[in-house]
Amino acid sequence: MTASPLLLASPDDILGAVPYLLGFHPADSLVLIGFSGRGTRGRLRFTTRWDLPAPPDAYDPLVPLLGREEVSHAILAGFGTGALVTPAVDEALRLLRAAGVEVIEALRAEGARYWSYVCTRPECCPAEGRPYDPVAGPVAVRATLNGLVALPGREVLEHAVAPVRGAARERMRAATREAAALVRGALLRCPDPAEAPGVFVSEGLARVRRSLRAFAEGGPPADDEAARLGFDLAVIRVRDEAWTLMTDESQEAHIGLWSDLTRRLEPPFVAPAASLLGAAAWRRGDCALAGIAVRRALDADPGYSMALLLAEGLRQLVSPEVLRRRMPSPAELDAGMGPPRMEWLHPLFPLLDDQTVHAG
Repeated sequence: MTASPLLLASPDDILGAVPYLLGFHPADSLVLIGFSGRGTRGRLRFTTRWDLPAPPDAYDPLVPLLGREEVSHAILAGFGTGALVTPAVDEALRLLRAAGVEVIEALRAEGARYWSYVCTRPECCPAEGRPYDPVAGPVAVRATLNGLVALPGREVLEHAVAPVRGAARERMRAATREAAALVRGALLRCPDPAEAPGVFVSEGLARVRRSLRAFAEGGPPADDEAARLGFDLAVIRVRDEAWTLMTDESQEAHIGLWSDLTRRLEPPFVAPAASLLGAAAWRRGDCALAGIAVRRALDADPGYSMALLLAEGLRQLVSPEVLRRRMPSPAELDAGMGPPRMEWLHPLFPLLDDQTVHAG
């Protein structure tokens, strides 16, 4: 939701910029870029993308989004065949014009050629399309100099949060078994069971804060620390405070840590970390990564409430600003959830079972 450093003055600029606004080169997609104010020189409000073909209700949240974000101008860019892209562009154009939004440009790109749905002059936009360079054009060069990255495709982004395999997976399985034994022992040794939730949450929150600082300074946690974080995040009070700790200054550490844990944790522990990754990515305006992270969370636990909440927000195209405005502080979490109690630890108990730990 921040202003783009890329000037979109021509179709070539638009098509060159889209991969850097999304973070990857799209395929079979419709992309909408919304501005408020002076066209492309106004404020970039959002960039959103739909897979094509889109389901019938895919564009339903668009009109409310345009109003919330005060969009006055928009650009459409479709990627794929005419049969795939044109119906989607037609529907989006209808909705944009009905909402009073000025369409600056509407394009379709396929291979290394593009066509305009707005320009009808043959000398400018011939029937065979105009050539462009989707990889090494001037906007791509400027974007690279500005430190922006466009991955080859969405599948590369998916691979970036895919589960680790081989020796790394075996190490995490062993670390998870050891962590389960340590957590079981600590709970059994607690002299007063009523104090166990408070002790567990306090230690878990300290570990989360320590791991975020360490990631920002030097990288991911060791296997034993990562496995303990998996148990910590299973407790909603710990997970929710990790969520409240996201700020503009710390969001890269959050994305890095939760990405790492989404890849490394055993399957029963993935949903909280992947949901936190989704929240951090969405907060940054990276809806592609947010959607992939939420899908990872729901694959691990189809009923996980935080992931379902994020999935609905992404489907409704809710602005990341909502997360910034509505997140409680740790003190407000304490006030809302009350003093620690044993039911806070209930999600933890199945994870301490030997069969569950070995099932990963």
